Amino acid sequence: MSYELFIGLRYLRAKRKQTFISVNTFISIAGIFLGVAALIIVLAVMNGFETELRNKILGINSHIVLMKYTGSMKNYEEVAGEIKNVKGVVASTPFIYGQAMLKNRDRVTGVVLRGISVKTALTVISFGKMKEGKIEYLSTETPEKSLPGSPGIAIGKELAQNLGLNLFDMVEIVLPMGIPTPMGIVPRIKKFRVVGIFDSGFYEYDSSLVFISLADAQKFLNMKGEVTGIGIKVNDVYRAKAIAGTIEKKLGFTYWARNWMEMNKNLFSALKLEKRVMFIILSLIVLVAAFSIITSLIMSVMEKTRDIAVLKSMGATARSIMKIFMIQGLIMGAIGTTLGCIAGITVALNLEKLTAFIENLFGFKVLPQDVYYLSNLPSRVNYGDVALIVIITVVICFLASIYPSWNASKLDPAEALRYE
Repeated sequence: MSYELFIGLRYLRAKRKQTFISVNTFISIAGIFLGVAALIIVLAVMNGFETELRNKILGINSHIVLMKYTGSMKNYEEVAGEIKNVKGVVASTPFIYGQAMLKNRDRVTGVVLRGISVKTALTVISFGKMKEGKIEYLSTETPEKSLPGSPGIAIGKELAQNLGLNLFDMVEIVLPMGIPTPMGIVPRIKKFRVVGIFDSGFYEYDSSLVFISLADAQKFLNMKGEVTGIGIKVNDVYRAKAIAGTIEKKLGFTYWARNWMEMNKNLFSALKLEKRVMFIILSLIVLVAAFSIITSLIMSVMEKTRDIAVLKSMGATARSIMKIFMIQGLIMGAIGTTLGCIAGITVALNLEKLTAFIENLFGFKVLPQDVYYLSNLPSRVNYGDVALIVIITVVICFLASIYPSWNASKLDPAEALRYE
């Protein structure tokens, strides 16, 4: 061990008469600790929120949506056959999209109506957790033999709760595009039986999406042999844009493909911007702690004036004196950073358990599902972010220790010892 390191470590422990310096050192380390821990936890939450949001969106939506400029698609089976040969495409399914109103007694709400092919839809999208019933019941008879035959519908759990619907209840779908009659335009109404209640974990979908079979949708919307478009699943979600471009080139001008990044561009751009802003704001905690390190080192230099003079008289160079106090500053930063990393990663990895404990203890919801997109607080530690935080913190601590160390190295031994 070099004498610079030995003295630097010794100066971290103040004498009995220098308790204030020791407390100031502790405050500096605590500041670095809090800054690093807060940065890791907040960035982990932002990463987890983005990942969870992407998984929810890509669960109930396809990676690529293929449609025609001219409207509905007639030869969708042939198009699906051509898409299948494109490199990167895993599966495809036709769908029908529309808007309607769902009515149960005196309760009415607007919904997004989707017609799906039960055979192929589950290879492209996921409904999350089926609370009751099965998606397969959309195209088959329900297991309740006593129920009269009627087209099936699958709805989200929030929608079921809002309309007071249970499994196998009857509900009416009302289309805004009515039927012309001698009495004027009459809304198109048809009764469906609730054969499935799903929980996607995404409030927006659970409260506004309904699914019926493709055949029922074609019949109800007068789209005989036609579909709105084709949903496509790819093997790499980050190559969806390139694969969509390949599909457009292969099929020609009348077809256009949109990938999930384009359809949710504003949302994910906002999340990235928020993550950067939070990083900058929370980095100010580390900067404040760096000023504490500067203060602590300046006070240490003032207190150790005689020691510095003695060391210089014994032959210590200005570089060695500077190194002693820089080591002191870096050790404070290293201790705070290490403790902050341990605490931050530990909390981030156990954040869901911690929030559940808080909810049970205080009886309130940390993340209300009717306000936010998700029902729980997700967390995902990105160790690349952790490494970046550590590097930036150490650099800040290093820069903070330069001025006090340089000031100590310029001390004149004769002036320091004149009145001793």
